[in-house]
Amino acid sequence: MMDFAGAYAPAHLKFLLQGFLVTLEVAFISIVLSFIFGIVIGVIRYTKIPVLSQLLAVLVETIRNLPLLLIIFFTYFALPEVGLKLDKLYAAISALVIFESAMLSEIVRSGLQSIDKGQIEAARSSGLTYGQTLWYIILPQALRRMVPPIVSQFISLLKDTSLAIVISLPELMNHAQIINGRNVNFVIPIFILVAFMYFIVNYSLSLVSRRLEYRQR
Repeated sequence: MMDFAGAYAPAHLKFLLQGFLVTLEVAFISIVLSFIFGIVIGVIRYTKIPVLSQLLAVLVETIRNLPLLLIIFFTYFALPEVGLKLDKLYAAISALVIFESAMLSEIVRSGLQSIDKGQIEAARSSGLTYGQTLWYIILPQALRRMVPPIVSQFISLLKDTSLAIVISLPELMNHAQIINGRNVNFVIPIFILVAFMYFIVNYSLSLVSRRLEYRQR
């Protein structure tokens, strides 16, 4: 029997909101940092800087082929073994940034490669350096093309924050599990509410992506 009234008691709603705020905090910090690192790594790989580009390629491919859950375990349980102990919040953020930076760097690299090489030659012939050409001509155009896949990756990141439940980070899913443990009749109502909360944020991000894409046409 489902108990919606009990599940949606003010104390439970407040508790879920507290967890959701942690989820949003982790997602926001991870999005900002992974976006910065993703652009830097993607640009370095695109420019084919000797040695560094090859090393980053190996690192990116390794991370992209590992499950995020394993990286979360590594940052929280393995790093303390080498003297680097992170609390749950920073361990989750670190894992997400490592994983998402690798994913975003591939989006950035692909976006840069999609720009016609003729534009580079034209810019260079007009007197611009390679760095100026990349910064003023190539990167702005590539970023516009990258908006849909980048936002899609951000949506995935927000959903992936739920994996931090394995290290008991007090985020939305963790708080939902705690409430569900009090009464089995709360399970379906609570999960419906949690799904709705995730949906609202992710759907809002998708609308922003569509609007940006429309404005660029």
